[in-house]
Amino acid sequence: MNKGAKAGEKRALPGEKAKELLNLRNEYVPKGVFQLGPLFVSKGKGAIVEDVDGNGYIDFAGGIAVLNIGHCNDRVVSAIKEQADKHLHTCFHVLMYESYIRLAKKLCEITPGNFPKQALLINSGAEAVENAIKVARRYTGKQGVIVFENAFHGRTTLAMALTSQIKYYKFGFGPSVPYLQRVPYAYCYRCPHKLTYPDCGIHCLQRIEDSFVNYMAPEEIAAVLIEPILGEGGYVIPPVEFLKGLRKICDEHNIVFIADEVQSGMGRTGKMWAIEHFDIVPDILLAAKSLGGGLVLSATVGRKEVMDSVDVGGVGGTFAGNPLSCVAALKTIETFEKDKLLDRAVKLGNMAKDRLESMEKEYEIIGDVRGLGCVIGVELVKDRKTKAPATAETKAILEKCHERGLIIMSCGPLHNVFRFMFPLVITEEELTKGFDILENTIREVNATI
Repeated sequence: MNKGAKAGEKRALPGEKAKELLNLRNEYVPKGVFQLGPLFVSKGKGAIVEDVDGNGYIDFAGGIAVLNIGHCNDRVVSAIKEQADKHLHTCFHVLMYESYIRLAKKLCEITPGNFPKQALLINSGAEAVENAIKVARRYTGKQGVIVFENAFHGRTTLAMALTSQIKYYKFGFGPSVPYLQRVPYAYCYRCPHKLTYPDCGIHCLQRIEDSFVNYMAPEEIAAVLIEPILGEGGYVIPPVEFLKGLRKICDEHNIVFIADEVQSGMGRTGKMWAIEHFDIVPDILLAAKSLGGGLVLSATVGRKEVMDSVDVGGVGGTFAGNPLSCVAALKTIETFEKDKLLDRAVKLGNMAKDRLESMEKEYEIIGDVRGLGCVIGVELVKDRKTKAPATAETKAILEKCHERGLIIMSCGPLHNVFRFMFPLVITEEELTKGFDILENTIREVNATI
């Protein structure tokens, strides 16, 4: 019989079994591999997980937005088991297989843009990013890339250079890759120009135009790489005019517009891709995380003439588009369609924002609530006027939530933003219970400020 604590009940962390594993982890795994807490999972289903000591949790992290269709979705698990009896690996470069082709076709159909497209399947979000930059450089014959403050694009050498935050992603790893120009993101709650939207006239766009004079000419720029909604950077939703203006700049200067939808895509916003909320079409769109339904997979999807500009052998990889991951992704997309998960994301997002905005009225520590669908960020501050970040308080709330059975993560350059990545299959009862745990914890910490 399970003797662990249920979600909402307090438990001591780490538990006895977790202590044993934690000692082994510290001995054999580098400290540079981040952990949210001393938690070791045993099993998961839907939006509920159980740790190795039998404690139950409501999962508001979803493997960092990887489990939009939940833990161990039945369709996905069945497809993986069926494929595992056929073949695990051949390398698509050696022996092609149908699932890769079917998935590439499906991705070209469900991504924005009424024009011919092609899809490259790879492994991680960082690989999707790096391949997009390679393709854009090959297509345009230019080298420069514009990226944004507070952005996150991965940990490999080029992706790390494209990423903004120094600690903990870039610290101590040497000089950056050349031909990169970083400009401010339209983070209106903390405007980098100390202006107020909409009276600012979207000054962030002017800064990009200014950079053409002072830093890198548009004739040298191959691509603009942007997250339509900042992920690790704080779940920031920019004004529609910002992305529309950016698209216009790209059109005027023959610059490839790349939308990094690794975290914001796959249905979380109530549309399959966050960029659809901004009424623009990227030249290349990047997908990963929830694409594989829990398995390793990413995709770089773009205009056919752009994607097809690379010479034979210029892109790919040994494990790229693994057959298990491809069948899982096809079933993931099927699940979105059959279970109407886009509608579900809208409904759950409205419930979550209503609850959080009600909490915002009650607790001074909540400085800002923002979101689209189920991409929701809550920024915590010590003072609403100064917006001094409540970094230590955010950490305290996070740890207390874990002790009470709610898995939740923070983000943002100031480490003071909670992001909500619960599976879209979470029940309304589970969602409410999760927010009860969060509110009780915020109430305690808010009283100490």
